[in-house]
Amino acid sequence: MKGKTSITLSSDVLAELDRLAGPKGSRSAVIEQVLRKYFRERARRRIHQRDFERINAAEDRLNAEAEEVLVYAAPE
Repeated sequence: MKGKTSITLSSDVLAELDRLAGPKGSRSAVIEQVLRKYFRERARRRIHQRDFERINAAEDRLNAEAEEVLVYAAPE
């Protein structure tokens, strides 16, 4: 289901939108495509930020484990 909305854009943005849509294209289709990509990237950034925070929270434990492996694997 689609809904209607009204937005106001500056003339330079509107000109670029028309260029991207092409003579037979749809402004709405271009805007929807751009917004969907933005939403996907935003969700991906949130996931990466969450993972980064988890790694940082476990930093000391992970570093200690890595050091144990290196000591164990080092030739005598």
